[in-house]
Amino acid sequence: MPAAPDSETIFSSKLRNAWEAATFVKLTLSAPEGDAEAASPRKLKARPVELKDGRRLCLVEAFQTREITRNHPPQEGLKLLSEAFAKGFSRAHLFTTTGDFQFRRESSGQVSVRASRPAFTQGPDLGHDKQRQPAQDALARAPFLQRLGVTNSEGAPRPGMAGKLRQVQRFVEILGHLLEDWGWDASRVLQVVDMGAGKGYLTFALAYAFQQRGWEAVVTGVEVRPELVENANTAAWELGFSGLHFVAGSIGQWQPAGPVDVLVALHACNTATDDALFQGIQSGAGLLVTSPCCHQELRHQMHIAHPLIPVSKHGILQERQAEILTDALRAHLLEIRGYDARVFEFVEPEHSGKNLMLAGVRRGVGGRPVEVLRSELAAMCGAFGLRSQRLAGLLEEVLS
Repeated sequence: MPAAPDSETIFSSKLRNAWEAATFVKLTLSAPEGDAEAASPRKLKARPVELKDGRRLCLVEAFQTREITRNHPPQEGLKLLSEAFAKGFSRAHLFTTTGDFQFRRESSGQVSVRASRPAFTQGPDLGHDKQRQPAQDALARAPFLQRLGVTNSEGAPRPGMAGKLRQVQRFVEILGHLLEDWGWDASRVLQVVDMGAGKGYLTFALAYAFQQRGWEAVVTGVEVRPELVENANTAAWELGFSGLHFVAGSIGQWQPAGPVDVLVALHACNTATDDALFQGIQSGAGLLVTSPCCHQELRHQMHIAHPLIPVSKHGILQERQAEILTDALRAHLLEIRGYDARVFEFVEPEHSGKNLMLAGVRRGVGGRPVEVLRSELAAMCGAFGLRSQRLAGLLEEVLS
């Protein structure tokens, strides 16, 4: 009786079959095994492209600070991907038009395979450059944006709302990439919380993004102002978002009834971002998405030593240095707690002055040793005289 194929063989077979059947949409390899080094890619993405000399497999290696893109002949590219999963990465997410497959290698070496319904039922755009405009145009015409006063019936932004529309479009785009990196399970209902929902622009965008992809999700918007909660719930009911609801509560005080898969907190002021991150970590969230603002906590603690003394001579430079330190510290704490931390531009500065995004994607395995990360944290805080920070205190992490 022949031996059953192992999971890595199944991965290679499904990848090759999808390519040959023209059902392949894209593939993401993530969670590099062992100690992650700067010289090694953190992620490998693949998609088909149509070039002058025929169809090719476009591979994008994502490093800490850059990406390298190469186009390969199909058989060569498929071989490289199979080898990368066998030797370098512990997670693979294969998207096809007939079904999606998630492969995960545990610390024991055992590989699990999970199949789910397809997130994409149409083949990919084979252009060498991705065309995002059609999706953004469709979003601009979404009824929820008209109901909330962001766009008119033609999908054009209302006066003064162009920046808000761009924020929503960019948020939905980023969310898709982060969910893909996380390796969401499309076979179950995801629990999503938006802390500090405000008028609900981005909370509705969350529900819309899941709805458009056919993913089941319960989205809860938490907002301290009762009148905004009432207005948002009315809009959700009128628009038919059955899985979306808003509750009254404040960041740091409101507690979810059960586990949270995705936690979002955009523009939470000062240490409210820390409270939201802590709640996400404590809830075991696989994905954290924040856009911090009003970095006030560390500025008066900072004691800048030589050779950076000139920074402290100018208030605006000291303020910006405090912002950088705060978010660098938060990102490092996420790494210590088992997340891949990402810090990047949310939207262009002309659309919002609060344009930095800090996200965390929970790792399966890998990552640098915790003792090394904690040593780096202590060294950074010691260099700037930092004695305390809200998230570090909540996590009971020592700064020095």
